Amino acid sequence: MLSSVVAALAALGAFTATAQAGSRGATHIVQLREGVSLAEGGALIRATGGRVAGGVPIIRGVGARLPRGTVAALERDDRVKAVSVNAAVRSLATPVDASRLATAYPYAANAPPGWHSATGDGVGVAVIDTGIDGGLPDFVGADGRSRVVAAAVTNPDATTAADTYGHGTHVAGIIAGDGTRRAAVDPVAGKYIGIAPRARLVAIKASDDTGRGTVLDAIYGLQFAVDHRSDYNIRVVNLSLASTVAESYRTDPLDAAVESAYFNGLVVVAAAGNGGSAPDAAHFAPGNDPFAISVGAVDDQGTQARGDDTYASWSTVGRTQDGYAKPEIGAPGAHIVSTLARGSAFAGLCPSCVVDGDYIRLGGSSMAAPMVSGAAALLLELHPDWTPDQVKTTLMRAARDISGGYREVNASAAVSTTTPFSGANAGIAPNPLVDPTLGTIDYARSSWGRSSWGSIGADALVSDWARSSWGCTCPTPATGTLDSTRSSWGSSSWLARWSY
Repeated sequence: MLSSVVAALAALGAFTATAQAGSRGATHIVQLREGVSLAEGGALIRATGGRVAGGVPIIRGVGARLPRGTVAALERDDRVKAVSVNAAVRSLATPVDASRLATAYPYAANAPPGWHSATGDGVGVAVIDTGIDGGLPDFVGADGRSRVVAAAVTNPDATTAADTYGHGTHVAGIIAGDGTRRAAVDPVAGKYIGIAPRARLVAIKASDDTGRGTVLDAIYGLQFAVDHRSDYNIRVVNLSLASTVAESYRTDPLDAAVESAYFNGLVVVAAAGNGGSAPDAAHFAPGNDPFAISVGAVDDQGTQARGDDTYASWSTVGRTQDGYAKPEIGAPGAHIVSTLARGSAFAGLCPSCVVDGDYIRLGGSSMAAPMVSGAAALLLELHPDWTPDQVKTTLMRAARDISGGYREVNASAAVSTTTPFSGANAGIAPNPLVDPTLGTIDYARSSWGRSSWGSIGADALVSDWARSSWGCTCPTPATGTLDSTRSSWGSSSWLARWSY
Protein backbone atom coordinates (compact mmCIF):
# COMPACT_ATOMS: atom_id res chain seq x y z
CA MET A 1 0.00 0.00 0.00
CA LEU A 2 2.75 2.40 0.98
CA SER A 3 4.66 1.68 -2.21
CA SER A 4 1.58 2.43 -4.31
CA VAL A 5 1.07 5.75 -2.52
CA VAL A 6 4.71 6.67 -3.08
CA ALA A 7 4.41 5.73 -6.73
CA ALA A 8 1.27 7.80 -7.07
CA LEU A 9 2.92 10.82 -5.49
CA ALA A 10 5.96 10.39 -7.71
CA ALA A 11 3.73 10.24 -10.76
CA LEU A 12 1.89 13.36 -9.61
CA GLY A 13 5.19 15.18 -9.17
CA ALA A 14 6.31 14.17 -12.64
CA PHE A 15 3.00 15.31 -14.10
CA THR A 16 3.18 18.64 -12.28
CA ALA A 17 6.68 19.30 -13.60
CA THR A 18 5.60 18.35 -17.13
CA ALA A 19 2.49 20.48 -16.98
CA GLN A 20 4.43 23.49 -15.74
CA ALA A 21 7.01 22.99 -18.46
CA GLY A 22 4.20 22.93 -21.00
CA SER A 23 3.17 26.47 -20.08
CA ARG A 24 6.55 28.13 -20.53
CA GLY A 25 6.51 30.24 -23.66
CA ALA A 26 3.49 28.37 -25.12
CA THR A 27 1.13 30.38 -27.30
CA HIS A 28 -1.21 27.45 -27.96
CA ILE A 29 -2.31 24.09 -26.57
CA VAL A 30 -2.57 21.32 -29.16
CA GLN A 31 -4.80 18.40 -28.12
CA LEU A 32 -4.22 15.10 -29.92
CA ARG A 33 -6.68 12.40 -30.90
CA GLU A 34 -6.85 8.97 -29.28
CA GLY A 35 -3.89 6.82 -30.23
CA VAL A 36 -1.61 9.73 -31.17
CA SER A 37 1.39 9.92 -28.84
CA LEU A 38 2.84 13.12 -27.43
CA ALA A 39 6.03 12.37 -29.35
CA GLU A 40 4.06 12.27 -32.62
CA GLY A 41 2.34 15.50 -31.68
CA GLY A 42 5.68 17.13 -31.00
CA ALA A 43 7.01 16.02 -34.38
CA LEU A 44 3.88 17.40 -36.05
CA ILE A 45 4.32 20.78 -34.37
CA ARG A 46 7.98 20.98 -35.30
CA ALA A 47 7.11 20.13 -38.91
CA THR A 48 4.99 23.29 -39.07
CA GLY A 49 7.90 25.40 -37.82
CA GLY A 50 6.56 25.54 -34.28
CA ARG A 51 8.39 24.91 -31.03
CA VAL A 52 7.33 22.41 -28.39
CA ALA A 53 7.14 23.94 -24.90
CA GLY A 54 6.22 20.69 -23.13
CA GLY A 55 3.74 17.87 -22.81
CA VAL A 56 0.41 17.97 -20.97
CA PRO A 57 -0.46 14.25 -20.58
CA ILE A 58 -3.72 14.78 -18.68
CA ILE A 59 -5.39 16.12 -21.83
CA ARG A 60 -3.15 14.29 -24.33
CA GLY A 61 -1.86 17.70 -25.26
CA VAL A 62 1.28 19.61 -26.14
CA GLY A 63 2.09 23.19 -25.22
CA ALA A 64 3.55 24.89 -28.28
CA ARG A 65 4.74 28.19 -29.64
CA LEU A 66 3.17 28.31 -33.10
CA PRO A 67 4.12 30.65 -35.94
CA ARG A 68 1.41 32.82 -37.43
CA GLY A 69 -0.70 31.07 -40.04
CA THR A 70 -0.08 27.50 -38.85
CA VAL A 71 -3.09 27.05 -36.57
CA ALA A 72 -5.60 26.40 -39.35
CA ALA A 73 -3.35 23.77 -40.95
CA LEU A 74 -2.94 21.95 -37.64
CA GLU A 75 -6.68 22.00 -37.02
CA ARG A 76 -7.23 20.22 -40.35
CA ASP A 77 -4.79 17.43 -39.50
CA ASP A 78 -6.54 14.15 -38.65
CA ARG A 79 -4.20 13.59 -35.69
CA VAL A 80 -5.24 16.83 -34.00
CA LYS A 81 -8.35 17.09 -31.86
CA ALA A 82 -8.20 20.83 -31.16
CA VAL A 83 -5.89 23.83 -31.09
CA SER A 84 -6.56 26.40 -28.35
CA VAL A 85 -4.96 29.68 -27.38
CA ASN A 86 -2.90 29.47 -24.18
CA ALA A 87 -4.94 32.27 -22.64
CA ALA A 88 -4.12 33.98 -19.39
CA VAL A 89 -6.18 32.98 -16.38
CA ARG A 90 -7.34 35.26 -13.60
CA SER A 91 -8.69 34.94 -10.14
CA LEU A 92 -12.45 34.94 -9.74
CA ALA A 93 -12.27 36.42 -6.28
CA THR A 94 -14.75 39.09 -5.32
CA PRO A 95 -13.77 42.38 -6.98
CA VAL A 96 -12.63 45.20 -4.76
CA ASP A 97 -15.48 47.52 -3.82
CA ALA A 98 -14.37 51.07 -4.58
CA SER A 99 -17.75 52.67 -3.89
CA ARG A 100 -16.64 54.28 -0.61
CA LEU A 101 -13.18 55.44 -1.68
CA ALA A 102 -12.36 58.76 -0.06
CA THR A 103 -9.00 59.32 -1.73
CA ALA A 104 -8.28 60.52 -5.25
CA TYR A 105 -4.98 58.78 -5.90
CA PRO A 106 -6.30 55.34 -6.94
CA TYR A 107 -8.30 57.10 -9.65
CA ALA A 108 -5.37 59.29 -10.65
CA ALA A 109 -3.37 56.10 -11.11
CA ASN A 110 -6.45 54.65 -12.89
CA ALA A 111 -6.38 51.53 -10.73
CA PRO A 112 -10.06 50.85 -9.82
CA PRO A 113 -11.19 49.89 -13.36
CA GLY A 114 -8.40 47.33 -13.46
CA TRP A 115 -9.50 45.65 -10.21
CA HIS A 116 -12.07 43.64 -12.15
CA SER A 117 -9.16 41.83 -13.81
CA ALA A 118 -6.35 41.95 -11.26
CA THR A 119 -5.84 42.90 -7.63
CA GLY A 120 -2.25 41.70 -7.17
CA ASP A 121 -3.49 38.46 -5.60
CA GLY A 122 -0.58 36.17 -4.72
CA VAL A 123 2.15 38.53 -5.92
CA GLY A 124 4.82 39.32 -3.32
CA VAL A 125 6.08 42.89 -2.95
CA ALA A 126 9.12 43.46 -0.75
CA VAL A 127 9.10 46.82 1.03
CA ILE A 128 12.60 47.81 2.11
CA ASP A 129 11.79 50.51 4.63
CA THR A 130 11.09 50.98 8.35
CA GLY A 131 8.91 47.88 8.73
CA ILE A 132 5.15 47.28 8.31
CA ASP A 133 2.41 47.07 10.91
CA GLY A 134 0.99 43.82 9.55
CA GLY A 135 -1.67 43.66 12.26
CA LEU A 136 -3.74 46.47 10.77
CA PRO A 137 -7.09 45.31 9.35
CA ASP A 138 -6.13 46.89 6.03
CA PHE A 139 -3.58 44.11 5.55
CA VAL A 140 -5.88 41.19 6.37
CA GLY A 141 -6.48 38.70 3.58
CA ALA A 142 -9.57 36.72 2.60
CA ASP A 143 -8.46 33.90 4.91
CA GLY A 144 -8.36 36.25 7.90
CA ARG A 145 -4.56 36.18 8.07
CA SER A 146 -2.19 39.08 7.49
CA ARG A 147 -0.98 39.58 3.94
CA VAL A 148 2.33 40.72 5.42
CA VAL A 149 3.66 37.19 5.00
CA ALA A 150 7.21 37.74 6.27
CA ALA A 151 9.23 40.28 8.22
CA ALA A 152 13.00 40.62 8.17
CA VAL A 153 15.34 43.03 9.94
CA THR A 154 18.59 44.05 8.25
CA ASN A 155 19.56 46.84 10.63
CA PRO A 156 21.52 45.54 13.65
CA ASP A 157 20.35 48.43 15.82
CA ALA A 158 16.67 47.56 15.46
CA THR A 159 15.24 45.77 18.49
CA THR A 160 11.99 44.75 16.81
CA ALA A 161 10.61 44.07 13.34
CA ALA A 162 7.66 46.35 14.15
CA ASP A 163 7.34 49.69 12.37
CA THR A 164 8.00 52.02 15.27
CA TYR A 165 8.69 54.94 12.95
CA GLY A 166 5.77 54.77 10.48
CA HIS A 167 7.19 55.38 7.02
CA GLY A 168 7.12 51.76 5.85
CA THR A 169 3.51 51.15 6.90
CA HIS A 170 2.39 54.22 4.98
CA VAL A 171 4.23 53.01 1.87
CA ALA A 172 2.82 49.48 2.27
CA GLY A 173 -0.74 50.80 2.49
CA ILE A 174 -0.32 52.59 -0.84
CA ILE A 175 0.85 49.34 -2.42
CA ALA A 176 -1.61 46.89 -0.91
CA GLY A 177 -3.83 48.41 1.77
CA ASP A 178 -7.46 47.30 1.64
CA GLY A 179 -9.83 49.25 3.85
CA THR A 180 -12.74 47.06 2.74
CA ARG A 181 -11.36 44.42 5.14
CA ARG A 182 -12.44 46.56 8.06
CA ALA A 183 -15.70 45.69 9.80
CA ALA A 184 -18.77 46.97 7.99
CA VAL A 185 -19.73 49.03 11.04
CA ASP A 186 -16.35 50.80 10.99
CA PRO A 187 -17.01 54.34 9.68
CA VAL A 188 -13.78 54.29 7.66
CA ALA A 189 -14.36 50.86 6.09
CA GLY A 190 -13.52 50.99 2.38
CA LYS A 191 -12.40 54.63 2.39
CA TYR A 192 -8.70 53.91 1.82
CA ILE A 193 -7.48 51.30 -0.66
CA GLY A 194 -4.04 50.76 -2.20
CA ILE A 195 -3.22 50.07 -5.83
CA ALA A 196 -2.91 46.25 -5.51
CA PRO A 197 -5.20 45.51 -2.54
CA ARG A 198 -4.77 41.73 -2.59
CA ALA A 199 -0.99 41.62 -3.00
CA ARG A 200 1.24 40.02 -0.38
CA LEU A 201 3.83 42.09 1.42
CA VAL A 202 7.28 41.23 2.73
CA ALA A 203 8.43 43.73 5.36
CA ILE A 204 12.19 44.29 5.30
CA LYS A 205 13.17 46.68 8.07
CA ALA A 206 16.32 48.52 7.04
CA SER A 207 16.13 51.15 9.78
CA ASP A 208 16.51 51.13 13.52
CA ASP A 209 13.52 51.76 15.75
CA THR A 210 13.76 55.54 15.33
CA GLY A 211 13.85 55.52 11.54
CA ARG A 212 17.61 55.68 11.12
CA GLY A 213 19.19 53.32 8.66
CA THR A 214 22.14 52.81 6.36
CA VAL A 215 22.90 52.16 2.74
CA LEU A 216 24.37 48.82 3.72
CA ASP A 217 21.16 47.93 5.55
CA ALA A 218 19.24 48.61 2.35
CA ILE A 219 21.69 46.51 0.33
CA TYR A 220 21.15 43.58 2.66
CA GLY A 221 17.42 44.17 2.32
CA LEU A 222 17.79 43.61 -1.41
CA GLN A 223 19.82 40.51 -0.64
CA PHE A 224 16.99 39.15 1.50
CA ALA A 225 14.49 39.77 -1.33
CA VAL A 226 16.73 37.90 -3.78
CA ASP A 227 17.38 35.01 -1.41
CA HIS A 228 13.71 34.54 -0.55
CA ARG A 229 12.06 35.45 -3.84
CA SER A 230 10.78 31.88 -4.33
CA ASP A 231 9.69 31.45 -0.70
CA TYR A 232 7.28 34.39 -0.84
CA ASN A 233 6.83 34.82 -4.61
CA ILE A 234 8.60 38.18 -4.39
CA ARG A 235 8.35 39.80 -7.82
CA VAL A 236 8.58 43.50 -6.93
CA VAL A 237 10.85 45.49 -4.60
CA ASN A 238 9.93 48.99 -3.43
CA LEU A 239 12.71 51.42 -2.43
CA SER A 240 11.30 54.73 -1.15
CA LEU A 241 14.72 56.02 -0.13
CA ALA A 242 17.75 57.69 -1.67
CA SER A 243 21.46 57.95 -1.05
CA THR A 244 22.76 61.41 -0.15
CA VAL A 245 26.08 60.71 -1.85
CA ALA A 246 25.99 61.24 -5.62
CA GLU A 247 27.81 58.51 -7.50
CA SER A 248 27.64 56.95 -10.96
CA TYR A 249 25.47 53.86 -11.15
CA ARG A 250 28.51 52.06 -12.54
CA THR A 251 30.30 52.28 -9.18
CA ASP A 252 27.57 52.87 -6.58
CA PRO A 253 27.10 49.80 -4.34
CA LEU A 254 23.37 50.37 -3.84
CA ASP A 255 22.89 50.57 -7.59
CA ALA A 256 24.86 47.35 -8.00
CA ALA A 257 22.52 45.67 -5.52
CA VAL A 258 19.51 47.00 -7.43
CA GLU A 259 20.85 45.49 -10.63
CA SER A 260 21.62 42.18 -8.98
CA ALA A 261 17.97 42.02 -7.91
CA TYR A 262 16.85 43.03 -11.40
CA PHE A 263 18.89 40.31 -13.09
CA ASN A 264 17.48 37.85 -10.58
CA GLY A 265 14.02 38.58 -11.97
CA LEU A 266 12.75 41.27 -9.59
CA VAL A 267 11.09 44.49 -10.69
CA VAL A 268 12.84 47.23 -8.69
CA VAL A 269 10.85 50.44 -8.18
CA ALA A 270 12.69 53.44 -6.73
CA ALA A 271 11.57 56.89 -5.64
CA ALA A 272 13.10 59.56 -7.88
CA GLY A 273 13.78 62.01 -5.06
CA ASN A 274 12.46 65.37 -3.90
CA GLY A 275 15.17 67.54 -5.41
CA GLY A 276 13.07 69.31 -8.04
CA SER A 277 15.09 70.39 -11.06
CA ALA A 278 18.36 70.99 -9.21
CA PRO A 279 21.36 70.12 -11.42
CA ASP A 280 22.26 67.06 -9.35
CA ALA A 281 18.73 66.04 -8.35
CA ALA A 282 18.82 62.81 -10.37
CA HIS A 283 22.33 61.80 -9.32
CA PHE A 284 21.50 59.65 -6.29
CA ALA A 285 21.03 55.89 -5.92
CA PRO A 286 18.83 53.98 -6.35
CA GLY A 287 16.73 56.38 -8.42
CA ASN A 288 19.63 57.03 -10.78
CA ASP A 289 20.00 53.39 -11.78
CA PRO A 290 18.81 52.87 -15.37
CA PHE A 291 17.52 49.35 -14.66
CA ALA A 292 15.19 50.50 -11.88
CA ILE A 293 11.80 52.12 -12.53
CA SER A 294 12.35 55.59 -11.16
CA VAL A 295 9.12 57.31 -10.08
CA GLY A 296 8.43 61.01 -9.66
CA ALA A 297 5.53 62.58 -7.76
CA VAL A 298 2.39 63.93 -9.41
CA ASP A 299 -0.09 66.22 -7.65
CA ASP A 300 -3.61 64.92 -8.35
CA GLN A 301 -5.06 68.10 -6.78
CA GLY A 302 -7.18 65.91 -4.53
CA THR A 303 -9.69 65.22 -7.29
CA GLN A 304 -10.73 62.02 -9.01
CA ALA A 305 -10.63 63.85 -12.35
CA ARG A 306 -7.33 63.13 -14.05
CA GLY A 307 -7.22 66.14 -16.32
CA ASP A 308 -5.90 68.47 -13.58
CA ASP A 309 -2.92 66.29 -12.58
CA THR A 310 0.43 68.06 -12.68
CA TYR A 311 4.00 67.04 -11.92
CA ALA A 312 5.00 68.29 -8.47
CA SER A 313 7.57 71.08 -8.66
CA TRP A 314 9.56 69.62 -5.77
CA SER A 315 9.83 66.16 -7.30
CA THR A 316 13.11 65.27 -9.00
CA VAL A 317 13.43 65.59 -12.74
CA GLY A 318 16.63 65.66 -14.77
CA ARG A 319 19.47 63.52 -16.05
CA THR A 320 21.78 61.31 -14.11
CA GLN A 321 25.55 61.83 -14.14
CA ASP A 322 25.60 58.99 -16.70
CA GLY A 323 23.14 60.76 -19.02
CA TYR A 324 19.89 58.87 -18.33
CA ALA A 325 16.65 60.85 -18.14
CA LYS A 326 14.83 60.40 -14.84
CA PRO A 327 12.21 59.62 -13.74
CA GLU A 328 10.78 57.14 -16.22
CA ILE A 329 7.24 57.64 -14.94
CA GLY A 330 5.20 59.76 -12.55
CA ALA A 331 2.53 58.73 -10.03
CA PRO A 332 0.42 60.49 -7.38
CA GLY A 333 2.68 61.61 -4.55
CA ALA A 334 1.15 64.72 -2.96
CA HIS A 335 -1.13 64.70 0.12
CA ILE A 336 -1.49 60.91 0.06
CA VAL A 337 -3.57 59.33 2.83
CA SER A 338 -2.48 55.82 3.79
CA THR A 339 -2.10 53.50 6.75
CA LEU A 340 -0.60 54.69 10.05
CA ALA A 341 1.43 52.22 12.11
CA ARG A 342 -0.01 51.93 15.61
CA GLY A 343 2.15 53.62 18.23
CA SER A 344 4.65 54.86 15.66
CA ALA A 345 6.49 58.16 15.76
CA PHE A 346 4.68 59.56 12.73
CA ALA A 347 1.53 60.57 14.59
CA GLY A 348 3.57 62.61 17.09
CA LEU A 349 5.77 64.17 14.44
CA CYS A 350 2.76 65.61 12.61
CA PRO A 351 -0.51 65.36 14.58
CA SER A 352 -2.33 67.50 12.04
CA CYS A 353 -1.48 64.95 9.34
CA VAL A 354 -3.48 62.18 11.04
CA VAL A 355 -6.73 61.33 9.23
CA ASP A 356 -9.62 59.25 10.63
CA GLY A 357 -7.44 58.04 13.49
CA ASP A 358 -5.75 55.15 11.69
CA TYR A 359 -4.36 56.94 8.64
CA ILE A 360 -1.92 59.77 7.93
CA ARG A 361 -1.44 62.20 5.06
CA LEU A 362 2.06 62.51 3.57
CA GLY A 363 3.66 63.56 0.32
CA GLY A 364 6.87 62.87 -1.54
CA SER A 365 8.29 60.58 -4.16
CA SER A 366 8.30 58.03 -1.31
CA MET A 367 4.55 57.92 -1.85
CA ALA A 368 4.74 57.87 -5.66
CA ALA A 369 7.00 54.82 -5.93
CA PRO A 370 4.56 52.40 -4.21
CA MET A 371 1.86 53.43 -6.69
CA VAL A 372 3.99 51.95 -9.46
CA SER A 373 4.99 48.96 -7.32
CA GLY A 374 1.29 48.22 -6.94
CA ALA A 375 0.70 48.59 -10.67
CA ALA A 376 3.57 46.17 -11.32
CA ALA A 377 1.94 43.65 -8.96
CA LEU A 378 -1.32 43.90 -10.93
CA LEU A 379 0.54 43.13 -14.14
CA LEU A 380 2.44 40.22 -12.65
CA GLU A 381 -0.71 38.59 -11.32
CA LEU A 382 -1.99 38.32 -14.88
CA HIS A 383 1.40 37.70 -16.49
CA PRO A 384 3.69 35.92 -14.04
CA ASP A 385 6.09 35.04 -16.85
CA TRP A 386 6.82 38.67 -17.76
CA THR A 387 10.37 39.86 -17.18
CA PRO A 388 11.32 43.02 -15.27
CA ASP A 389 12.11 44.73 -18.58
CA GLN A 390 8.70 43.79 -19.98
CA VAL A 391 6.91 45.06 -16.88
CA LYS A 392 8.86 48.31 -16.93
CA THR A 393 8.39 48.89 -20.64
CA THR A 394 4.68 48.08 -20.55
CA LEU A 395 4.08 50.44 -17.63
CA MET A 396 5.95 53.20 -19.45
CA ARG A 397 4.09 52.60 -22.73
CA ALA A 398 0.70 52.49 -20.97
CA ALA A 399 1.33 55.73 -19.06
CA ARG A 400 -0.68 58.78 -20.05
CA ASP A 401 0.46 62.30 -20.85
CA ILE A 402 -0.10 65.07 -18.33
CA SER A 403 0.72 68.76 -18.54
CA GLY A 404 4.33 69.79 -18.87
CA GLY A 405 5.35 66.84 -21.02
CA TYR A 406 5.31 64.32 -18.16
CA ARG A 407 3.80 60.84 -18.05
CA GLU A 408 1.64 59.38 -15.27
CA VAL A 409 1.09 55.71 -14.47
CA ASN A 410 -2.09 54.25 -15.96
CA ALA A 411 -2.69 50.97 -14.14
CA SER A 412 -5.82 49.91 -16.02
CA ALA A 413 -4.26 50.51 -19.42
CA ALA A 414 -1.26 48.43 -18.38
CA VAL A 415 -3.47 45.61 -17.07
CA SER A 416 -5.40 45.50 -20.35
CA THR A 417 -2.15 44.92 -22.28
CA THR A 418 -2.04 41.25 -23.27
CA THR A 419 1.23 41.27 -25.21
CA PRO A 420 4.16 42.80 -23.33
CA PHE A 421 6.25 45.63 -24.63
CA SER A 422 9.98 45.38 -24.07
CA GLY A 423 13.22 47.22 -24.65
CA ALA A 424 13.25 49.96 -22.01
CA ASN A 425 16.53 48.59 -20.68
CA ALA A 426 17.91 47.30 -23.97
CA GLY A 427 21.54 48.17 -24.63
CA ILE A 428 22.23 49.54 -21.16
CA ALA A 429 25.59 48.48 -19.74
CA PRO A 430 25.16 47.08 -16.23
CA ASN A 431 27.29 48.01 -13.26
CA PRO A 432 30.67 46.35 -14.00
CA LEU A 433 30.49 44.46 -10.70
CA VAL A 434 27.27 42.68 -11.74
CA ASP A 435 27.06 39.59 -13.93
CA PRO A 436 23.85 40.17 -15.94
CA THR A 437 23.54 36.46 -16.72
CA LEU A 438 23.67 35.21 -13.15
CA GLY A 439 22.72 38.36 -11.26
CA THR A 440 25.77 37.94 -9.02
CA ILE A 441 28.34 40.48 -7.90
CA ASP A 442 32.09 40.03 -8.40
CA TYR A 443 33.58 40.56 -4.95
CA ALA A 444 37.12 40.41 -6.26
CA ARG A 445 36.54 43.69 -8.10
CA SER A 446 34.44 45.28 -5.37
CA SER A 447 35.92 47.92 -3.10
CA TRP A 448 32.92 48.21 -0.80
CA GLY A 449 34.77 47.08 2.29
CA ARG A 450 32.23 45.76 4.77
CA SER A 451 29.65 44.76 2.18
CA SER A 452 29.80 41.06 1.37
CA TRP A 453 26.52 40.59 -0.56
CA GLY A 454 26.46 36.98 0.54
CA SER A 455 23.48 34.76 1.16
CA ILE A 456 21.95 35.32 4.58
CA GLY A 457 20.52 31.82 4.82
CA ALA A 458 16.96 30.57 4.88
CA ASP A 459 16.35 31.15 8.58
CA ALA A 460 18.40 34.27 9.24
CA LEU A 461 15.64 36.87 9.36
CA VAL A 462 17.70 39.16 11.57
CA SER A 463 21.19 40.20 10.59
CA ASP A 464 24.14 41.41 12.64
CA TRP A 465 25.99 43.20 9.88
CA ALA A 466 28.05 46.32 10.38
CA ARG A 467 26.51 49.63 9.44
CA SER A 468 27.24 52.43 7.05
CA SER A 469 25.17 55.61 7.34
CA TRP A 470 22.10 57.27 5.86
CA GLY A 471 20.54 60.70 6.17
CA CYS A 472 17.16 62.24 6.89
CA THR A 473 15.45 65.58 6.68
CA CYS A 474 13.31 65.20 9.79
CA PRO A 475 10.41 67.40 10.99
CA THR A 476 10.51 68.91 14.44
CA PRO A 477 7.70 67.51 16.60
CA ALA A 478 6.45 70.92 17.66
CA THR A 479 6.01 72.59 14.30
CA GLY A 480 6.19 69.91 11.64
CA THR A 481 8.80 72.01 9.86
CA LEU A 482 11.88 70.41 8.38
CA ASP A 483 15.02 70.47 10.49
CA SER A 484 18.09 69.05 8.76
CA THR A 485 20.10 69.34 11.98
CA ARG A 486 18.16 66.36 13.37
CA SER A 487 19.52 64.13 10.63
CA SER A 488 21.81 61.38 11.79
CA TRP A 489 21.62 58.91 8.90
CA GLY A 490 24.41 60.31 6.76
CA SER A 491 24.10 58.80 3.29
CA SER A 492 20.49 57.99 2.50
CA SER A 493 17.07 59.44 3.23
CA TRP A 494 13.38 58.54 3.19
CA LEU A 495 11.73 60.57 0.48
CA ALA A 496 8.64 61.77 2.31
CA ARG A 497 7.18 65.24 2.92
CA TRP A 498 4.64 66.18 5.55
CA SER A 499 1.24 67.14 4.19
CA TYR A 500 -1.57 69.15 5.72
